[in-house]
Amino acid sequence: MQSDRPIFVVGCPRSGTTMLQLMLHSHPRIAVPPETRFLVPAYFSRRGYGDMRLADNRRTLATWIAEGRNTKFRELGIDAEEYVRAAMLGPGSFGSVIGMVFKCYAERFGKPRWGDKRPSYYRHVEMLMRLFPDAQFVHLVRDGRDCVASLKEMPWYKPDALHAMANWAEAIDFGRRHARKLPADSFYELRYEDLTADPEGELRKLCAFIGEEYDSGMCEPRHIAELAVPKHKVWHTNTHSEVTTAHSGKWATRLEPWEIAVAEEVLGERLAAYGYELTGAPKADRQQVAAYKVEAAKRKSARLRKYNRDRLTRLREPGPIAAVLTEGQRVLAGLPQQRTRELLPR
Repeated sequence: MQSDRPIFVVGCPRSGTTMLQLMLHSHPRIAVPPETRFLVPAYFSRRGYGDMRLADNRRTLATWIAEGRNTKFRELGIDAEEYVRAAMLGPGSFGSVIGMVFKCYAERFGKPRWGDKRPSYYRHVEMLMRLFPDAQFVHLVRDGRDCVASLKEMPWYKPDALHAMANWAEAIDFGRRHARKLPADSFYELRYEDLTADPEGELRKLCAFIGEEYDSGMCEPRHIAELAVPKHKVWHTNTHSEVTTAHSGKWATRLEPWEIAVAEEVLGERLAAYGYELTGAPKADRQQVAAYKVEAAKRKSARLRKYNRDRLTRLREPGPIAAVLTEGQRVLAGLPQQRTRELLPR
């Protein structure tokens, strides 16, 4: 039986996750949509939506997803009424209502398997495992100096370079933690530089991990970019071109000398561990290093506050959390396997 496990692409922003999303979306069996913004806020607000075993509650949550001002549902090209109806008639669990969005998206392309991409999901892998207990995660790693240089130039990224360094360090640290804790068939890491240097070789290995046959179309993601990348995201123009190594190492001319010095001091161990060569830059200014540590501490503190609040919610869950949309999810829920794949109700 071919796999129908959900696939989540994670990584520090500007690591090439959109390129990888398009590569996966180019596979004839997998659909991975543009980034949405409903999954995480819906999860942390789940108490307000009540028990998903009640159809009216499923309708309320699905309607917010479909009509919410900031959910980005409209960019998926799904009929809102059809999705809400499918969610109401679907399984009574929180994850099932969420997952039905992606299931509908995959059916739009006639594909049996779905994924999702949002770089910041690296912080929420545990949450995603609660929602989709058979999920697989692909962590794309890029040279932190290139990530910092690219983030600095993004119109939507307002913080400074030190914040960007802390962001990359956090993504790497979470990736290491997930690699230790998750089963080998659930978490996979690859480097952006390797993927762009040898797309076919790296994608063959990735396909082996997710349980799919390699398809040569995956090496030409630009062909799907016109359809799958929202036009207003002008910072993704590179996805409309051939896969290239030309964007690796640009940090050397895009970062200031002091930024290189700080990055190599505070990120050096992590960079070296992933095979990135250091320049031997002069020792960084103490005040700048201290400012980085303050930024990193703020991020950690904010995460802990949010995690501790959620621990209280977990003591009194409003209803079932895990999705029961895939064969693996049904097995984990103790339900019988489906002999034939059911289509969404029309």
